[in-house]
Amino acid sequence: MRPSPVLLVIAHGSRDPRHAATVHALVGEVRAQRPDVRVETAFLDFNVPSVQGVLESLAAEGVRDVVALPLLLTRAFHAKADIPAVLREAPRGLRIRQAEVLGPDPLLVSALERRLYEAGLSPADKPTTGVVLASAGSSDPEAIAVIAEIAREWRHTGWCAVRPAFASASLPRTEDAVRELRALGCERVAVAPYVLAPGRLPDRIAAGADAARADVLADVLGPAPEVAQVLIERYEAAAVRELLAIGA
Repeated sequence: MRPSPVLLVIAHGSRDPRHAATVHALVGEVRAQRPDVRVETAFLDFNVPSVQGVLESLAAEGVRDVVALPLLLTRAFHAKADIPAVLREAPRGLRIRQAEVLGPDPLLVSALERRLYEAGLSPADKPTTGVVLASAGSSDPEAIAVIAEIAREWRHTGWCAVRPAFASASLPRTEDAVRELRALGCERVAVAPYVLAPGRLPDRIAAGADAARADVLADVLGPAPEVAQVLIERYEAAAVRELLAIGA
């Protein structure tokens, strides 16, 4: 029986040490949920090990099948260009399937709500609370449209209102979205960072929430069990496609 493909989680990387620590915590949650799968971690920049380094080590061990999973919430430049370019430089003998990015997914919305409740809200607060869905931002129109659609759909689950915001590249900023929700008449305003790990842009989201006096600031998604479950589902879908391709 062919062994399960190795899951290679590819994170962007950051000079902020909190980023790598959170990525490793999330990978630990994935391992806890799927102890039968070998999971490795690599970074595109700033942190080690590099993607190329991990792939070379796997090839030297005789590993043949790898699912490369971008630790990204939207399908923007890194998923479309950076990661495929790195994977094309993989050593010979490796069969690599790039999994889909994590978002959008209902489980991620569940993780957002988990973080809001951990920050002090309760389900009973939803009708009177406006939420800022604060993402890192992107110059890719597809990624921006995805964030806007998540906000529209999330609004239908009972919140007073939900508005998207972006820490870079796009508008509105977090503080502007907080003020808009206040103007709409929401009794309280909460900011839900739609980001996976701490770093410069999440800090910008937090600063915007503070500047506009948001009532609640949730934590980043981090190692929430729902996020780990999405990783596993993306891995399983890609692994099946890889096996079908091998057998074709």
